[in-house]
Amino acid sequence: MTSLSARPTSTGSAAAGAASDQLTDAQFLRVREWVYRRTGMRFADSKRYFVDKRVLSCVRDHGGDFNAWFASLRTGADERAAQALVNELTVNETYFLREDHQFDSLVKHVLPQVAAERRATGDTSPVRILSLPCSTGEEPYSIALRLLTDWADIAEMDVEIVAGDIDTRVLDQARRGEYGQRSVQKVPPAVLREHFERIGDRYRVAEDIRGAIDFTLMNITDTEAMRSFRDFDVAFCRNLLIYFDEVSARRAAEHLFGALRPGGLLFLGHSESMSRISPIFDAVRLPDGIAYQRPATRMTSRYSRPSNGARP
Repeated sequence: MTSLSARPTSTGSAAAGAASDQLTDAQFLRVREWVYRRTGMRFADSKRYFVDKRVLSCVRDHGGDFNAWFASLRTGADERAAQALVNELTVNETYFLREDHQFDSLVKHVLPQVAAERRATGDTSPVRILSLPCSTGEEPYSIALRLLTDWADIAEMDVEIVAGDIDTRVLDQARRGEYGQRSVQKVPPAVLREHFERIGDRYRVAEDIRGAIDFTLMNITDTEAMRSFRDFDVAFCRNLLIYFDEVSARRAAEHLFGALRPGGLLFLGHSESMSRISPIFDAVRLPDGIAYQRPATRMTSRYSRPSNGARP
């Protein structure tokens, strides 16, 4: 998105902002701080046009008075208005089998080792995988598809996939599981035929796969809410931490740490590095890249550490 220079502060009543195409500087700062406290995301001045447009749309939907609208957010009086703003400001861009090399690591190396340890210890608990943020569902469905097509132990292991996002609109889309051609362009034709239903020019994920994934509202910066998400063997949190400042990213890392079982693995996006955020994870090398491990207790890590020349 092209960065725009700051615009002149508008004059007149706060309500007039809804009739204009921009917030006042004071309004922008108030909204930005509220969004930061709520989500951990802090929008730079260069995103002013993006924020103004979406905020003013919410103000108009609420009656056109900025002060009344913002008061409902600040006091918690209108959770629907608060969630509507969060939905407007989140960025959702994804597709099936994105960064597929990480799914290769999952089905070829990580899950076989998890299954072997379950058998060795007699642990009958399900293998748990977290996808956060799941956006419109392509990532968790990709995980399910790779497990069904490429993991030999899938027939004998119980698996739970939990997919979370802060945006309720994308969660609704994910539950529907319906996608256009662009989203599924990397899905092999045989997988598309077997696990999708063709509806006109769109594709819908098979009902049994849709029903197997638990889509839920999740805010990674909310300490109290994240206590509900525990005991995951693997977590995917890709291309989210890049939107956070240092404080929010560190808090998110702590919550991801708490969500994993000892020895569990975290996958980040290709441009993200936990070493720049928090020392609580161990960077480990997999044949297809780097992941981050919650240190195991009473056992040696099953994975090798990166060499000194590697960038974790």
